[in-house]
Amino acid sequence: MKKNALTKREKVLKSIEYRTIVKGGKSTTTQHFKIFIWPNSVSKRRLGITTSRRVGSAVKRNRIKRLVREFFRLHKSCLPPSSDLLFIAKPGADRLDYTLLCEELKKVFCG
Repeated sequence: MKKNALTKREKVLKSIEYRTIVKGGKSTTTQHFKIFIWPNSVSKRRLGITTSRRVGSAVKRNRIKRLVREFFRLHKSCLPPSSDLLFIAKPGADRLDYTLLCEELKKVFCG
């Protein structure tokens, strides 16, 4: 397995977990994302991503998810430990490239 791979244990998988994060999590908003952060008991950082049809076609939504996963995978050290992170893409996020996405999210997590 690759060193920085995103494992199944690092993903929020169940809809009840998504609802819990949205209901009780601390939220932050950027231009293209609403981000919820919720402490977990798993002792790992976990990632959840949602994109609605308002964001764009399936191809565009999947691309956004790939970019966010890549950011999560490469910038784990900047992210809060033992927490679930839920990224909700806003309309317009489909126009981001990886460097712009990194700049936007680094302002939130890496200072």
